[in-house]
Amino acid sequence: FLQLADDSFNRTFIEIFGGGYARLTLDGEAPELGSGVEMMIKLPGKRRQSLDLLSGGERALTCIAFIFALLRLKPAPFCLLDEIDAALDEVNLDRFGSFLRRMSKSIQFVVVTHRQSTIEAGETIYGVTMPEEGSSRVYSLTVEEAGELAG
Repeated sequence: FLQLADDSFNRTFIEIFGGGYARLTLDGEAPELGSGVEMMIKLPGKRRQSLDLLSGGERALTCIAFIFALLRLKPAPFCLLDEIDAALDEVNLDRFGSFLRRMSKSIQFVVVTHRQSTIEAGETIYGVTMPEEGSSRVYSLTVEEAGELAG
């Protein structure tokens, strides 16, 4: 399974980052169930490095690539992501949104977010307001309707 996960991770990483490569290796000498996994990353235009040496946004997007790589191996019909984009800078946020749109052709995603770029990557926006104490109101808009309301 590690080889399949490694191949999927590398393909997904290259697709999200537009190049470079990513590798998974077992942490430890014996390939046992209790072994950890290490990630070695080479971002486009940079040298190879471990996950610990990446910036916060690069590390977050690399971990997102790993999650999507596993979803590609074992697809789920539905996936809920709660503020997965919180640590991303604008460049990596754009990469995430583009990739999320491509993946949404085969998996339905619900993403909890406050980030404008991620909201724009969706087809429908759901919101919850509390117009008065103890009472919530749920609303939904398509991205087009939201754009019209925003002017």
